[in-house]
This record gives sequence, C-alpha cells and structure tokens, in this order.
Amino acid sequence: MLASMRSRALRLVPMLLLGAAPAAFAQSSAAPQPVRGEVTDGASRAALPGAVVRWLGTDQATTTDDKGLFVLPYSTKATSARLVVNALGYRPDTVQAAGYVRVPLKGSAELQEVVITERAPSYSSLTPTNTQVISAQDLTKSACCNLAESFETNASVEVSTTDAASGAKQIQLLGLDGSYSLLTVDNLPALRGLSTPYRLNYLAGPWIESIDIIKGMGSVVNGYESISGQVNVRLKEPDVTDRLLFNAYVNDFGKFDLNLNTSARINPKLSTALLLHADHLGNRIDRNKDGFMDLPLATQYNVMNKWKYKSGKAVVSELGVGALRETRLGGQMGFKQDEVGNPNYGITQETNRYTAYNKTSYTWPSKPYQSLGLLLSGTSHKFNSTFGGSTYGLPFDVVLQEGNLFRPQRQYDGTQRTGLATLLFQSAIGNTSHVYRLGASYLYDDYQEYLRTGPNAAETPAQTRQRELRARTERVPGAFAEYTYQNSRNLTVVAGARADYHNLYGWFLTPRLNVKYDPTTSTVLRLAAGRGYRVANPIAENSGMLVSSRPFSIANNLQSERAWNVGGSLSQYFTVAGRQATFVADYYHTIFQNQVVADPYSLPSMLIIGNLAPGGRSFSRSFQAEVQVEPVKGLHAKAAYKWLDVRTSYGNRLLPRPLTPQHRLFANVGYASAYDKWRADLTAQWYGKRPYAPGLAHQHDAGSAGPVLRYSPRFATLNAQLTRAFKRFDVYAGVENLSNYRQRNPIDAAAQPFGPMFDAAMNWGPIYGRLTYLGMRFRLE
Repeated sequence: MLASMRSRALRLVPMLLLGAAPAAFAQSSAAPQPVRGEVTDGASRAALPGAVVRWLGTDQATTTDDKGLFVLPYSTKATSARLVVNALGYRPDTVQAAGYVRVPLKGSAELQEVVITERAPSYSSLTPTNTQVISAQDLTKSACCNLAESFETNASVEVSTTDAASGAKQIQLLGLDGSYSLLTVDNLPALRGLSTPYRLNYLAGPWIESIDIIKGMGSVVNGYESISGQVNVRLKEPDVTDRLLFNAYVNDFGKFDLNLNTSARINPKLSTALLLHADHLGNRIDRNKDGFMDLPLATQYNVMNKWKYKSGKAVVSELGVGALRETRLGGQMGFKQDEVGNPNYGITQETNRYTAYNKTSYTWPSKPYQSLGLLLSGTSHKFNSTFGGSTYGLPFDVVLQEGNLFRPQRQYDGTQRTGLATLLFQSAIGNTSHVYRLGASYLYDDYQEYLRTGPNAAETPAQTRQRELRARTERVPGAFAEYTYQNSRNLTVVAGARADYHNLYGWFLTPRLNVKYDPTTSTVLRLAAGRGYRVANPIAENSGMLVSSRPFSIANNLQSERAWNVGGSLSQYFTVAGRQATFVADYYHTIFQNQVVADPYSLPSMLIIGNLAPGGRSFSRSFQAEVQVEPVKGLHAKAAYKWLDVRTSYGNRLLPRPLTPQHRLFANVGYASAYDKWRADLTAQWYGKRPYAPGLAHQHDAGSAGPVLRYSPRFATLNAQLTRAFKRFDVYAGVENLSNYRQRNPIDAAAQPFGPMFDAAMNWGPIYGRLTYLGMRFRLE
C-alpha cells in the first residue's frame, strides 16, 4: 500500500521535484524520500569520496562513499531545497535538491583572482587556535623597518629592549620572554638559539606579507619548543607578490633603511623573488647626556632569494637561500674599536648568518585531501662580540692584565649550526570530517659558545677553557601524530602528541589539545592545553646582563625546561552601525616544572643561573581583553587591556619577574579616506609599574629577609603616522614617542663603566625620547 502511494505521488509531481524537493515531499502522503546523488571532480570527472553534503541551514549531513555517491535523508529543519557540498581542496557549491543530484566541484586552484573589498577580522573565526593576524595593511601603520617594529600596533606582543646600550630587543608573549614562543618563518622554525638577542632585526618589514600570532599550545607538527605560543612570519610569495617594491626610510638620528623586492614569473610553473635589505646608522647620538650612545652604530646587509615551482597538478616545491652580515658598535661616545688603548667602554659585535630551506609537497590528484610533504632547513649563525674596552691589535691575555683600564670585561663569541628535516603525511578517515597527520622529524643543533672573562690564578689553563667554553651537540629524532575532527557546523577538535628522543636529556613526550566550539554563528569558544620542552641558552638569553658589572654564575649540568600551558578564549563578533566589530578575551596559565632561572635578586653583584630549586615555583598568568570597531566608514579603532602575573622563586622567595608590567593599556585609531588616498594612524600605550632588580648601587636596600623590590614609574607613549597614497607610490611620515618620555638614568654608574656598580641591564622605558621619520614606497604590481 505504502509503495503504491509513493508511486502515485511521484507520478503526480515529477516536475516539481526538479524545482523544490521538500515541497514535493510535502505533497506526498508518504514519508519524504532521501536525496541521492554523486559528487565528482569538475575537471577529471573522477569520483570524490569523503565530500560532505548537508541541507542548507541545518547540521544534518552525510558524506560520499568511495565511489562519490551519497544518500541524504530529508530534513524537517530544512528551510529551502538546497544542498551545500564541500570537499577539501575544492570550491564549495550550493545546488538544488532535485531527484538525482550530480555535483561537479571545481578545484580551489581554478578560482579566479578575488578582490577583497572589506577588511578581514584580525582575529580568525576559523582556526582551532587563538590566532591574531597582522596583515600587510596593518604593517604599513608604522615604519616597520624590521620585525621588532611590526608589533607596534598590536596589543598581544610587547617588544622591549634588553639593555640601555647594545640595542638588542626581544618580544614578550603571555608575559614570558620571546625564547618561550616559537618563531617560525613560513611555518619553519627559525631564528632560535644563539640568534635570540638580535633576531627581531634579522627580518626586514617590507619582506613580510603577514604575521600570525598564536597564543597557547599550537600544533605538534612544528616541534616541542612552543610554550607560550607561536609567531609565524609569512614572507612575500614569488608567484603572487608585486613585481617591484622599493622602500626607503630615514629618521632624525640619520639612520636609513633601503629595501628592494623584485619578483618574476619565469613561466606558468616557475617563479622567483629576490628580497634585498640594507640599513645603516653612522651618527653617535646621546640625548640623555650620560656619555653613552643611545643606539649603537650599526650596518646590516640582508638578502633572501625564493623560488617556487607549481606543477599545476600535484607537486609544489619552494626553495630559499639567505645571507646576512651585521656589525654593531656601541658604548661610550668616545669609544673607537680600532684605537689602541682607547680608555672608553665599548660594545662591538659582528654577525654572519646563512640559511637555506626547501619545502616540497605532493598531493594525490584523485584525493585532494591527501598529501605528502618534505621540509628541510639549515642555518649557520656565527658572531663575535666584546663588552668593555678596545682590544684592537692586542692579544687577549695582554689586555686582561690587572690595572689595564681598557681591558674588556667580557668577550662573547658563538657559533650555531642547525639542520631540521620533517616528513609529513596527511589524509582523511572516511571523509574530511576526520583528518589526520603523521610525521617524523630530525633536529640537529651544534652550539659552540665562549664567554671569556680572563684567567684565574687558581685555575689551570684546562680549567679556564672548561669554564669559558660551553659546547653541546643535540640530536633529536622524533615522531608525531595529530587528529582533527570537524563537524559540518560548529565543533573542531585537534588532538596531537609527539615523542622525541634527545641525546642529552632523554625522552620528550608532548601532548597537545585545541578545541573550538561555536555556540552561535557569531560566538567562538576555544580551549588549549598541552606541554612544551626547551633547552635554554643561558648566556644568549641574558645577553643584556653582559652590559653590567655582574659576573655570570651558571650551574653545571643544566637540565631541559618543561612547562604546561592551559587556557582559552572567547571571540564575539557583532555589528556597530551596521559594520563588523569584534570582542576577544583570553586567559592562559603557564606552569614551569624545571625552568632555567636567571636570578638577579639574591646577590646584586652576580647573576645566578640554574634550574628551579626543589620546591620552587614559576608561573605566568595572562589575561587580555580587546575590542575592535568601525564606528564610521573608514575609521577603525581598537582598545585592549592586559593583566600579567609572572612570578618565580628566587632563592626562597616567590618574586615577580623583573621588568614585566602587571597592567598595560593599548589603543589604536586609524582612518582611511576613499580609495585609501590618505591614511592616519595613532597608537597609545600605557604601562604600569615594573619591578626591577637593584644592582650594587642599591644593595643597601636589601634587608635580612632579602632585597627590597624597586618599581619603575608608570608611563605612556604615543606614536602617529600619516600616509599619502598615489597611483604607484606612497609617502609616509611619522613620530614615535610623541611626548618625548625618557627613562631617567637608564645606566647606573655610567661615568664609571669599569667599576663594580655599572649596570645598563635594568632598562624599563624609552632611552632616546622622540623620534621622527620619513619614508616612501614604490611598487609595480
């Protein structure tokens, strides 16, 4: 009976089925029939297994089988007779649910050029991790001569100087030093180890396409080192970047930066890009009149050449080589490196760096969700540096003689050679709702460091060499697996684990979990948890302390660091005056189990470095809330508040980490006229009090219970920039630290740099005050 009724109904409405399947089903007195069909590759007509088919506006979905066929039951929640069809590597399509449905999907590579007319949210709503994107447009809001200046209009990352003389800078994420965040370039680990003190100067701003800031635990694919998060820098791609980009910058110090990016499409499959950078500061500037240069004299030459091959079907390969040379000279105004017997204190450094990498992937033509990739990279980083008097033309032993006023306090040299190989396979289980990645990696690190402070009468030459030389070779094979579940509507789960065997420290077991849940279409909740490991480089990571009278006391047999990080975020998307707005709040808690602690508190006359003592604690708690709005067309505004609680056990006391403010406020307003002809940006930052460790000049503050904490004053800075755009070039002018705020006496005992009270490492504020600059960009698309 039921079959005959279905037959009669279907004979009555054959044409209606072609127009609106749910309506046709409603006219039948029998239960609605499921929709059947097939999904194929639009080019090859091959079946597409694992494609997701669902009713528009509902979460009722199914997937195609190994022949590309599907059966989708009728949904009473469907508001229209349309189906949404998705497959990894293909452009989604929406089709009418009529009878037997055939859906040929176009590959994503076949998409034509898309011109984006609306500003994309800086906080992604799609990624399972809490990710903020600094776009190419954001990078033009400030001078952005290098990576250090690329975060000036961002609230998540803070950039600070390590001391008041060398010019070294570092980032902080979640209140932790940049060494605890994984820095990657095009998703390859880079600028790590001995390059940490000056690494933010090694990437030119005009080379950067965008920056991804990932808070909390990221993917296990990139290794075990990420603890506070990841900063991924995306460089210009040869096949999509401008044919020519020239950028010139000069400031009132007399420093200039020149950048030239060129690209060429040799043929439809092969393209290349050449990225060139040079900067130079040759003027000695001492605005605070302490006798020390506010910034070191510096010259850098930097080049990167990228090649990209795309077969058009299955193979994509990218090759890059780079080289860098940088020299620095800082210290007292009268210091000259090449003058024998110069009595002034000076800082010199010479760095030579070479890099190469290759990324090659193969994607199965019939399975666009399945791929195999090989990632290779190698780095040679070598530097020589001195902190003290001139050694020009004199043997090292001679200049260390007692009473020689121009003897160097320290000579720090280092060499790092790194190689990394990763093999990665990705595929799906049944359908693209279940994706997995498997891989293996091998890390090779060879470190040679010399911290020479002179002979000791109580030591033999062999003992002196053993004390001055820090050498280690790390060999770390590893394997990892990661599983991603994503339903068709609102839940993504990424669970991963990796196991690495370190030849010096044994097994590193690294579990990580990221969950994204969308309770509504405009609300995103995220949770991240996991563990990270790291091998510290205590001298490089505390290089600012070399510009002081404090000797280093480094414990023997330092152990690797490990920490847990747990946190989450809330992202709420809404509209203001009909325009998109975003509110984001996040909280992360990092707990160290075996941190390498640099203790400047216990003895003001010495920096004690060792693993966290038994029973000691070290943690970081970070909260941030940020809102971004566009109240009127062309006017973008964002404001943020950050709270940090970072503490470590120094000796037997739990004290705040030096130079980390507990409170920070951030605000940025940018206006762009029609067609972006005029752009104006204003950024204000307010910093709360920062604790800092007293040197010998303040040792009388210490009591029987330990040192009395000293705090910096609160202060604010204001940056502004104005840009005028023409057809092919932009002209921009700006000012940093508009209020001309400066830290008073950033160097203790600056008049006696060879004395026991000299200390330039407790730098908490601006040194040189207001800075103005002028620049231009010329491009051929």
